Amino acid sequence: MTVKILKQASTAETIARLAAIVGERHVLTGAADMAGFLREPRELFVGEAACVVKPGSTAEVAAIARLCHETSTPLVPQGGNTGLVGGQTSRTPDSIVLWLGRLQAVREIDVSSNTMIVEAGVTLSRAQDEASRVGRLFPLSLASEGSCTIGGNLATNAGGTAVIAYGGARRLANGLEVVLADGRILSNLSKLAKDNTGYDLNDLFIGSEGTLGIITAAVLKLYPKPRAVETALIGLASPAKAVALLNLALDHAGGEVTTFELIPRIGLDFVFAHAPGARDPLARAHAWYVLLELSSQSRQGLGERLLDLLSAAADQGLVEDAAIAASENQRAAFWRLRELLPEVQKHEGGSIKHDVSVAIADVPVFLNEVERAVSAAMPGARMVPFGHLGDGNIHCNVSQPIGADKAVFLSRWDEINSIVHGIVAQHHGSISAEHGIGQLKRDLLPQVKDKVAMEVMRALKATLDPNNILNPGKVL
Repeated sequence: MTVKILKQASTAETIARLAAIVGERHVLTGAADMAGFLREPRELFVGEAACVVKPGSTAEVAAIARLCHETSTPLVPQGGNTGLVGGQTSRTPDSIVLWLGRLQAVREIDVSSNTMIVEAGVTLSRAQDEASRVGRLFPLSLASEGSCTIGGNLATNAGGTAVIAYGGARRLANGLEVVLADGRILSNLSKLAKDNTGYDLNDLFIGSEGTLGIITAAVLKLYPKPRAVETALIGLASPAKAVALLNLALDHAGGEVTTFELIPRIGLDFVFAHAPGARDPLARAHAWYVLLELSSQSRQGLGERLLDLLSAAADQGLVEDAAIAASENQRAAFWRLRELLPEVQKHEGGSIKHDVSVAIADVPVFLNEVERAVSAAMPGARMVPFGHLGDGNIHCNVSQPIGADKAVFLSRWDEINSIVHGIVAQHHGSISAEHGIGQLKRDLLPQVKDKVAMEVMRALKATLDPNNILNPGKVL
């Protein structure tokens, strides 16, 4: 899609007023300058915009919102542009892309309160580093953590690999600063663990994908930094065995279980084929794998607990083999196998991707049903389901049959979606576990969401954004 730039006087006047707010060098209007802000990572959506504006403070964000509210100009918030459902991609040529990457301040770190106040443009990896610097842990962890931002993480209620122990982004924020559609600033940067004074407005904006307000800063929860971490890659026969292993791990180690990732053999085969230097830590191939990590505040005993767990699992016939990381380099190598799974699928042709969740106990049956149904509809299609078994979130991806035409395969996206999401519905699951709704699943939402819930969501949108300027065409 060709980027279009409006030439109408009203748009030119709006751009001039934006430049007066943030400075001319922080307003981009050229097609080449804007291109990187208008394409999302999978290139399923390529947007249009009048300009990209880069505010440097909450006050500037508020001034921009007031201007857009006054002129009914669509305003599309964007952080690291790593979202996978098109929520950060503008849809119309009169839109303003609001890039929040200049909001970079770490305003405060309070070790006693175990909180940190950061602005929306701080990357997730920097937030992790700032916490680590004072002996604390910010546990949100995503493959894109080097480029995704805290504002985007909260706007999408990001999940990741540590949800089993710490919860998603929603559980990791005590307070927010939010610019509303009319430019008012909602300041709720509370560090309090308890505050029972009316509606929880933080939860209203977390996960709203910038459709109700623009998150400009947040109070993040910190945790004691683990003194010991043990990591194992475990080979086993089936997802049912993996679920049994999860229950055993929780019985043995409880809250020390901080990662429990399910990986199919085909996923590792893709990694070994397309990632130089990646190697199999186990002596032979297994149908399925679990990446298990335990973390503890005690320096002693965690390794023994992991060995006891694996011994008990072997006695019960749950595991076939396991490798325990003996060094930080080995641990990183194990994690690399998991983190490369989304990337290496590109080398195998088209991939129809799903971000779904079902009850943990239902995962084995769900995966069996999906494989049978997809294989019947598309013989030769290769299922590559992986993800966060510890919280029931599976990226139930489908790679094209070997030798198939990629375009023809991808043309059946809606058909395969319908099959997978239909089975999700039968198990009372969710069509979006952690990626959000954005544009990709907007039209699916009314089909799976309670009718009254949709009415309440629309009422909230109409109340907080009566001119429909905040990220229009997303979620609702």
